[in-house]
Amino acid sequence: MRRPANCGRLGLAALVALLFAILSGPAAAEKRIALVVGNAAYQNITRLDNPSNDARLMADTLSSLGFTLIGGRAQLDLDKSALDTAVQNFGRQIQGADVALFFYAGHGVQVSGSNYLVPVGANPTREADVDFQMVDVNLVLRQMQGSGTRLNMVILDACRNNPFGARGLRASDGGLAQMRAPEGTLISYATQPGSVAQDGNDDHSPYTKALAATIRQAGLDIFQTFNQVGLAVKRQTGGSQQPWVSSSPIDGTFYFVPPVATASPQVAAAPPRLSDTLRPDPDRVPIKDTVLLRELSDRLYERNFDPEPLDSKNGMKLAIAKFQEKSSMTPTGEATEGVLTRLRKMEDLKPWGSIVYGPDSDKWGISWNHASRKAAVDDARSNCGAGKCPVELSFYGTRCGAFAISGKLWSLVARDTVQRAREAALDECGKTGKSCRIIGAACADGSGR
Repeated sequence: MRRPANCGRLGLAALVALLFAILSGPAAAEKRIALVVGNAAYQNITRLDNPSNDARLMADTLSSLGFTLIGGRAQLDLDKSALDTAVQNFGRQIQGADVALFFYAGHGVQVSGSNYLVPVGANPTREADVDFQMVDVNLVLRQMQGSGTRLNMVILDACRNNPFGARGLRASDGGLAQMRAPEGTLISYATQPGSVAQDGNDDHSPYTKALAATIRQAGLDIFQTFNQVGLAVKRQTGGSQQPWVSSSPIDGTFYFVPPVATASPQVAAAPPRLSDTLRPDPDRVPIKDTVLLRELSDRLYERNFDPEPLDSKNGMKLAIAKFQEKSSMTPTGEATEGVLTRLRKMEDLKPWGSIVYGPDSDKWGISWNHASRKAAVDDARSNCGAGKCPVELSFYGTRCGAFAISGKLWSLVARDTVQRAREAALDECGKTGKSCRIIGAACADGSGR
């Protein structure tokens, strides 16, 4: 038999390439099983706009990451019988798998401290109906226990308003109750226990939209992934919705997408310019490029981490440390590629509003509905004329600010509503017993004026 002419020269390179492909494939070394459910077309209670879209998005995303889907696709608008069957099939098929993931979008309620998923035909009139018409989340957890999986994930985008509150079902509280995660399990809620999540107004909920985007990023372990999801949702909702995670110790490290494989040492390649490309997991790689340092400073400023306070020679270091704390990083204050990577991945924070004040000149200005913090501050300071207004309060998204004053006493405060901002500003200004008044207040989007 004649051997191909290039076999000797290309064999090693081909083998190395094949090994990289095998090692970098998300499902090559792991058996991943997922059940994705989206309930929206409710028959007896308020229908939801987005769970079907959210389930399809998650099913497509997980399938692309090597997960085998129960039923081959997202399971939509399931009644009690169909949901029971899907969960049972899930429990059977995860036997011997490495990773099991259950995702649910739709109505969910807590009754007497337990969380229930609401099938589309549910119509309870008393608390005793719940066990027969809904599905206890603990049943899903029990299907996972004893299956031999290394990692189990339960993801609940189901913390919307209680649809049965007007029916006298008094045991049903708003949001979901916190659950204890069994061994090797992570439970992610779209919002904090007892709180209500948003259904979303752009075809997807804020939580699922952030989740689907984040799990596609290479090199994020499971805890980094859900931390990034939480930060994205918090920013997107102006702080009104904050996802929550409950977990037990998990053996080993899990990546939805593994870190990017490094090049073979036998292959010589010119390294990319740092200004163009940042390396994965770069938290300890210092930035010395002046272009990147300027970008880092600008991005910190735009996210309300002032890199150059007027009274500090270490402003950049202090700003980085504060950002690192918010991003669950060690607050070293060092300018690293990891800090810049996270700043680049942050979603747009607009609209912006700002209130500025000059205690010496007694000038002040206010602005709202700007695309960036800098634009909002510049607009507000344009009202100060020749007087300088160095004191600044900037806010974004759904946040609101208020300015209270009485003689030489003053207070600038931001809160989640304009009424709370007004009240807090008056309280802060009036701590010495003086009577203060509000002279300016607005939300970032221009409401509340």
